[in-house]
Amino acid sequence: MVRLNSTLFWLLVAIIMAFSFYFLRTILLPFVIGIAVAYFLDPLVDKLEERNWNRSLATLFTLFVFLALVIFLVLLLVPVLTNQLKNFAQFLPLVKDKLQLIIDLFAGMLNNKVDAKILDVPASGLVKWSTKMLGGVLDGGAAIADLLSLLLITPLVAFYLLRDWDLIVEKVYDWFPIRHKDTLREQLNEIDKTLAAFVRGQGAVCLILASYYAITLTMSGLEFGVVIGVFAGLISFVPFVGAIIGGLLSIGLAYLQFEVWTNIIIIAGIFMLGQILEGYILTPKFIGEAVGLHPVWVIFSLLAGGVLFGFLGVLLALPMAAIVGVLFRFCIDRYKTSSYYNGSSEEN
Repeated sequence: MVRLNSTLFWLLVAIIMAFSFYFLRTILLPFVIGIAVAYFLDPLVDKLEERNWNRSLATLFTLFVFLALVIFLVLLLVPVLTNQLKNFAQFLPLVKDKLQLIIDLFAGMLNNKVDAKILDVPASGLVKWSTKMLGGVLDGGAAIADLLSLLLITPLVAFYLLRDWDLIVEKVYDWFPIRHKDTLREQLNEIDKTLAAFVRGQGAVCLILASYYAITLTMSGLEFGVVIGVFAGLISFVPFVGAIIGGLLSIGLAYLQFEVWTNIIIIAGIFMLGQILEGYILTPKFIGEAVGLHPVWVIFSLLAGGVLFGFLGVLLALPMAAIVGVLFRFCIDRYKTSSYYNGSSEEN
């Protein structure tokens, strides 16, 4: 009966948290990012504290350096990205004309007339959809309000959580039932190790790949190399998706831009080398094999998070996938030591 009550208690807690998260999802983004920043920077603050720094001073210094670095990168990248996106808008008519020639060529080879509207409809539809989407985002000043909340609330949340991180962790441990305290602490430590290896490690991998793709694509002479390279690198946390999407975009633009196949082969080689770099050097070094997150589970988690909670769900998908993975492995281990699995009358 005690086990039933305990199970019902934790189930009720999980249900309440899930409903609370769902109904508050529109205001949680700055808090989630603040928590992520605090979690990411906590090891650095701990190292400064070990060197006899005051915790508040160490937090302020670390957060200041982090925000300064972020602002520097934004100021460095935004003008380049904006200029390339502006050039891309001017490049679209040329893309459309060349695609029309390709379609007409294939139509002639197949002795089949292709209606010109085949190209016009998707293109005009895409423009209308993009305009409608941007208009909906900007309508009513919602985008400005969200940006202000990120700029004002996120640093405050990050500062207070980072300053009191160790106290919060100890307080949470103190809430655990005494009978299960050691087990819960062990599982939280395992979750922390998994999250640290995946989130911090994958973040480093994505930044390195974004730099690699942006630099090499620009050196190859590809138009919009910075935009495509940064995009491909930052979405590389989804297995194979960054390389596939970035490779297809780059090769497609290279085919439209260059007259010779040599440049196209070079760009394809850039992404092949990027995959080798990611799979055999970056991932083993920064993430390792201890994370235990299968690529299919990662992709499913990202899709499910996006469908249920939008952009916020995508941000939380990987941490939740890591937590569920750790708890699932714990349950499997317990199941394998149970009398039901072993077929004995007494529990081990």
